[in-house]
Amino acid sequence: MAFHEVRFPASLSFGSVGGPERHTDVVTLANGYEERNTAWAHSRRRYDAGVGMRSLDDIETLIAFFEARRGQLFGFRWKDWSDYKTCKASSEVGYRDQVVALGDGVTTRFSLQKMYLSGEQRYERPISKPVLGSVRVGVEGDEMQEGVHFDVDTARGLIVFAHAPDAGRQITAGFEFDVPVRFDTDRILTSVASFQAGDVPNVPVVEVRV
Repeated sequence: MAFHEVRFPASLSFGSVGGPERHTDVVTLANGYEERNTAWAHSRRRYDAGVGMRSLDDIETLIAFFEARRGQLFGFRWKDWSDYKTCKASSEVGYRDQVVALGDGVTTRFSLQKMYLSGEQRYERPISKPVLGSVRVGVEGDEMQEGVHFDVDTARGLIVFAHAPDAGRQITAGFEFDVPVRFDTDRILTSVASFQAGDVPNVPVVEVRV
């Protein structure tokens, strides 16, 4: 899939409206009970990039970014200010934030993920676009050093160890991450008059699978 490893200006995505979307088929039976099913294992996020526009300079930046992506053609990174790191919003990223896997003495590549917990239920979200320089990794409680013990594939969301962690050793990680998205439109409609009056353009953005 065509994807540019560049982030939409974070200052413009700040204040945007959006979040996760699920796709659930609900069938109401004759007796009033429901059957609910979904073909989606993971949610898909949608945003409105137009809400973050605060000046005509912002509009110019948006149009330049839109043209460089050729509208919907190329995906890009998006910072979701409401959910962009593995710890609480008020905390700093730590190498013990998320349990990634258990070593087996053979595997050297591990996919990053973020766990969402509510009561006894949990959801494991694959993270494919970690932020360069933000990834911290630990093995059995000891922090590892990037470039020495491991490297990070920021395009695919992988940590790659120089040597496979021993069997049964817990691998943990903490990081900031972006959402892979594309524009969900091939046109941007705006005018100087309406923007000065407080009417911002509608610029839909949708998450893509990578």
